[in-house]
Amino acid sequence: MSTSPHPAPTPVLSVGPVTLSTPDRPVDLHLRVSAPMTGDDLPVVLLSHGQGHSNHLSSLNGYAPLVHHWAARGFAVIQPTHLSSRTLTLAPDTPGAPLFWRSRAEDMSLILDRFDEIEAAVPQLAGRLDREKIAVAGHSMGGHTASLLLGARLTDPDDGTEVDLTEPRVSAGVLLASVGRGGDALTPFVQENWPFFLTTDFSKMTTPTLVVAGDRDDSAHLTVTGPVWHADPYTLSPGRKSLLTLVGGEHGLGGVSGYDVAETTDESPERVALVSELTSAYLRSELYPGDPAWRTACETLAATQEPLARVESK
Repeated sequence: MSTSPHPAPTPVLSVGPVTLSTPDRPVDLHLRVSAPMTGDDLPVVLLSHGQGHSNHLSSLNGYAPLVHHWAARGFAVIQPTHLSSRTLTLAPDTPGAPLFWRSRAEDMSLILDRFDEIEAAVPQLAGRLDREKIAVAGHSMGGHTASLLLGARLTDPDDGTEVDLTEPRVSAGVLLASVGRGGDALTPFVQENWPFFLTTDFSKMTTPTLVVAGDRDDSAHLTVTGPVWHADPYTLSPGRKSLLTLVGGEHGLGGVSGYDVAETTDESPERVALVSELTSAYLRSELYPGDPAWRTACETLAATQEPLARVESK
């Protein structure tokens, strides 16, 4: 695979739904798989959707701007429809409802267990995945899912046990407008209705991660601390991390969840393009040590007059 900082985009194939039989799950797991038409040894990105108001963005059919960009630049992107998706009509008393925080993370590990089936279902992909180069990404609630795979912990409110869903096969992450710390940072509604958020702990999230946050994403329905809450996975975690702060960015980060999405409050094709380019560069450099894509992208951003974002690392 080329180590060019800016590989030329290539045509993309996208197949969905790919169905994985899951008898121990309320419904089978449905996926979308997107990848470049050509090339081998493709690194894999598992993308976890958020929630939101739309019916289909929170499913395998969302996040087209990001998915197309990543796939066109050499990544195989796999998107599950989690049990929390509005496309499903599960009973309100289904165990784990309504957000299915544990099942979401388990979906991602299940995908990694069943690459053989996925390749068999998408013949154009057979033998082309690099199973040693895997990243996870997620937006909003999907960021919470991704953070658990990257090493974040919480206490199960049902039985009081510490939950460790760290996925050792994942070597890099991207958290987009993700969930911050728990405790008194949360609104009373969240504390009462979604108590698993209360104990979110990033102190053991050591996997290299890029945290993307908008400086106007106050998420007042979730937190009382304002936009800085979304930077918590960077601020409160150890290890090699980077923070990309979008100037003027709100929860949609310009519209990453879909093209022309009505629920995006900060619609900006330029912002989406920036997020797409910088996340792609970050993943390339993390998955291919020595690849200069991330360094080059950061230098280009720093040299820009009136940049749309700023980056800090530790």
